Amino acid sequence: MKILFVSLGCDKNRVDSEVMLGMLSQRGHEFTDDEEIAEAAVVNTCCFIGDAKEESINTIIELGEYRKSGKYKALIVTGCLAERYREEVLKEIPEVDRIIGTASVEHIVEALDSVLEENSDTADTGSNIGASGIKRIYLDALDKKPYGNLKRIQTTGGQYNYLKIAEGCNKNCTYCVIPKVRGRYRSVPMEELIESAKALVSQGTTEIILVAQETTLYGTDLYGAKKLPELLRKLSEIEDLKWIRIMYCYPEEITGELIDTIKELPKVCNYLDIPIQSGSDHILKQMGRATNRKEITDRINQIRSKIPDICIRTTLIAGFPGETEADHEETLSFVKEMKFDRLGCFSYSQEEETVAGEMPDQIPDEVKEKRRNDIMEIQQEIAFEAARNRIGQIVSAVIEGRITDDDDDDYEGNTYVARTYMDAPDVDGYLFIMNVPYDLMSGQFVEVLITGSNDYDLIGELTEGEDDENEFTE
Repeated sequence: MKILFVSLGCDKNRVDSEVMLGMLSQRGHEFTDDEEIAEAAVVNTCCFIGDAKEESINTIIELGEYRKSGKYKALIVTGCLAERYREEVLKEIPEVDRIIGTASVEHIVEALDSVLEENSDTADTGSNIGASGIKRIYLDALDKKPYGNLKRIQTTGGQYNYLKIAEGCNKNCTYCVIPKVRGRYRSVPMEELIESAKALVSQGTTEIILVAQETTLYGTDLYGAKKLPELLRKLSEIEDLKWIRIMYCYPEEITGELIDTIKELPKVCNYLDIPIQSGSDHILKQMGRATNRKEITDRINQIRSKIPDICIRTTLIAGFPGETEADHEETLSFVKEMKFDRLGCFSYSQEEETVAGEMPDQIPDEVKEKRRNDIMEIQQEIAFEAARNRIGQIVSAVIEGRITDDDDDDYEGNTYVARTYMDAPDVDGYLFIMNVPYDLMSGQFVEVLITGSNDYDLIGELTEGEDDENEFTE
């Protein structure tokens, strides 16, 4: 059967999607991106913020029309929205045949098979069990051990891929529903992660990106201590792996051992993603965060003192309930002071079943958007200046692809798109390598002299040699 598989939301969701694709492939199914030739559809959903929820619902409704017409033989909904609103989805969108919760991805084949076997005329679309007695919602307990080494079909192109090292979260930030839809923090056993990483590298992956709701707590539930440094050391022993990148590090959980490990291991990118959310102590407390501005500042300064070329990415929320103009100004001054290398900001999304969603003094949408724009305008100046300051440096970069003259008039000649260690896929900038005298392969590592910048992106030319040893040079 040809299946249309739509994966929405974060990179952690992408890993779940790749696992389900692997299971369906082993069953003999094929995949297509064409809605018209597909015979069934799976939607892996997100519900973290309002926009993500809306995108998920609209996608389900759109594909539900194909199911209603009989063109699709099955429509299955998985992921966070499926976990959180399972009964509502079945009731409001009766075209959905099966719901699979966040801890139940390994039931994807069973769910699809049961739809194909079921007599559609006897299905009761408003309940968990159809009239034929076949289960319609697959909902395993959220404290279930997460998978670690299941076969995956890569959807990133192969040069990089994500390794989900833990599931769930214990932090209970007041704005977040993740503990309700993903459960408490559960680490994947280290041996399973190493086995999975080796499998990815054997298929051509040269960069592994560690993801979880929080990577810094890895191992505390299984081994009684933070084991991320040990995991990094073991991953670094994989021969053909070039880069290891760490995402989603809570500032209060970053230890001196972790900083030293990043500094010591050449394969670990000098890059940390540290979501901070606000520069106001008042708002940080309202958010249920475990640090204040001074502690965050001290931690970042500690990291920068030990690793001078560290690239720090962060995320902020604008317009949190009760945020005053003074709070907003504190965040603006914090951004100016810290000069983050990478920064993303989104407007606060009022979510039901969260403490923040019930707080008084909710901020109007237009004020939230203005404050978000204020933050991004300051960050834009910082980022543009940082890009200009890199002119004249030599950096290691991995090739992503080639630009033809038809793709972009700004880049002429034999131009390639690459990423430096400062650039995580899809969220950061690119390095455009101009006038390359010979063909390069995607996934190839090269040395590049930075000759210019274009807003967030860098422009460069190849140096004489390639980066065979994967060392970061300035």
